[in-house]
Amino acid sequence: MPAGLVRSGHLRVRVAATATAAVLATVALAACSAGGSSRAGTDAKDDGGHVNGARATVTVSPHGVRAKAGERVRVAARGGTLTSVTVTDARGGRLSGRLSDGGRSWVSDRNAAPGTSYTVVAATHADGGTPGSSRASFTTEAADRVNKVDWRPGDSTTVGVAQPISLVFDHPVRNKAAVEKELKVTTSNGTEGSWGWMTDWSGKDRVDWRPKEYWRPGTKVTLDARLNGTDSGADGGWFVRDYRLGFTIGARQVVKVDLDRKQLTVQRNGRTVRSFPVSGGTPGPETGSWRGTEVVMAKEGSIRMNSETVGLGNAYDQKVDYAMRLTWSGTYAHAAPWNSAYFGRANKSHGCIGMSDADARWLYEHTTVGDPFEVKGAETKGRVALNNGLGDWNADWDEWRAKSAL
Repeated sequence: MPAGLVRSGHLRVRVAATATAAVLATVALAACSAGGSSRAGTDAKDDGGHVNGARATVTVSPHGVRAKAGERVRVAARGGTLTSVTVTDARGGRLSGRLSDGGRSWVSDRNAAPGTSYTVVAATHADGGTPGSSRASFTTEAADRVNKVDWRPGDSTTVGVAQPISLVFDHPVRNKAAVEKELKVTTSNGTEGSWGWMTDWSGKDRVDWRPKEYWRPGTKVTLDARLNGTDSGADGGWFVRDYRLGFTIGARQVVKVDLDRKQLTVQRNGRTVRSFPVSGGTPGPETGSWRGTEVVMAKEGSIRMNSETVGLGNAYDQKVDYAMRLTWSGTYAHAAPWNSAYFGRANKSHGCIGMSDADARWLYEHTTVGDPFEVKGAETKGRVALNNGLGDWNADWDEWRAKSAL
């Protein structure tokens, strides 16, 4: 072997003299196992250049062509310190990170994503005063299963004061704490809130973030879901992308529905702006209305309602106008002119909140997705479940915070 070259696995480290090479060989080989792989990672390749003394030795983990994904990238220096580290993927994206241990180690802030090639460039300063630069690369093993997310509300939207952030996952999430750690919510006014896990009405895993109290109007909210490289756990697969959305809170509008009085009242910024008669669900375990806080999920306009889709046989099959969805189980607020004899007098629907065409049109035009409907009444059939729509507000604050995986 020519003087000045030391082999470490498949990489070479160039040094100034044979004596220095012998010292580095001892350090490098002591950390290596058979086949040239180090428990701490692979030795990076020095880029050469003018050498006045010994250079620092750099190791990188993960390493290899089928490296394990879902781990932080770690870079360590022996015989010197790291002055900078850059980790770049094949698309030019970077993993940021931090130096520690007096500059002798660096750890990325994010996990290495599956199916991704990374290049690591480390600038060093040897204990003897010599600057240097090392380069290494590795490729993580591809994901055998990918998990995806469906979210509410939409990006760049304006929503009501009761709108939570709601994420529903395609596949099971066993590593709930690991996933929740990557979900960052920021607000323009430091709003206090918490994540809460549940099983969605669809049977899938779901996590929502809601404030302690209704949002303040004008609050700007951002979700930065840095999930790329996070493992869902058994049967869930990997996340292979990040998600980011932002939305703004609109006016404080609360719709209060008193089914004892059969009356609906709209309050905006604490003032009553309109009140009119309604008819709720016929008392009973199947046809009664839910009580509690129900959040407007969608404004669906004119839709066809079929009782068979909500387990009520062939009780009805008709078109309704100005429909606003409140629950997954089929509760809407909508026009119900066929029930006009009961508005303000009796609850005679199949669970929805019905009103005249004129009142339904006004409510539809003045309601925003995310507005709360606060429903009360002795003739209701029970409190709406947290997962039946956006029912997060039907848990008190301590109960809600206990649903966080952290």
